[in-house]
Amino acid sequence: MWKHAQVISMLNPGKDPAQPSSYRPISLLDTIGKLFEKILLTRILHEVNVRGLMRDEQFGFRPRHSISLQLARLVERITRNFDEKMLTGVVFLDVAKAFDIFWIDGLHYKLTILNFPSCIVHTISPYLRGRTFEASFQTATLFRRGMRAEVVQGGFISPVLFSLCVNDIPSPSTTSS
Repeated sequence: MWKHAQVISMLNPGKDPAQPSSYRPISLLDTIGKLFEKILLTRILHEVNVRGLMRDEQFGFRPRHSISLQLARLVERITRNFDEKMLTGVVFLDVAKAFDIFWIDGLHYKLTILNFPSCIVHTISPYLRGRTFEASFQTATLFRRGMRAEVVQGGFISPVLFSLCVNDIPSPSTTSS
């Protein structure tokens, strides 16, 4: 069910159709696969929420954790530090291409050390491993190719899996000197 996806190129609005960089890949999965993925997402989120596996500072792809709220939190912190005559340093990480180079074995290891239920880990494994795709652009179609390192873009569970994998990035120190 999850082993193969068709990838088509969609023109980004307002871009030049003659430029290949004006297109973005869109993965098409069958309806049953999408339904099953939504059910699996419910199970994964239940496990994550009940066990508190994701830090509250993790704002990506979470309900009631919008980018606007994170920006408001950042502005509030900078303003408070400014009022208290404290310096504020900020580091932004660009993870735009992270799905394309995602380390599948690392995620599998992370789920194992988090003691995720084995039934969920075994169900996710085919989703992560042995995937193939075929790409279409206008009238041309490429032959099937294997995916070596990628979490499915546009998948319902992909953002949560990515967030779990990067959830243990060290937090900044809150002590002042």
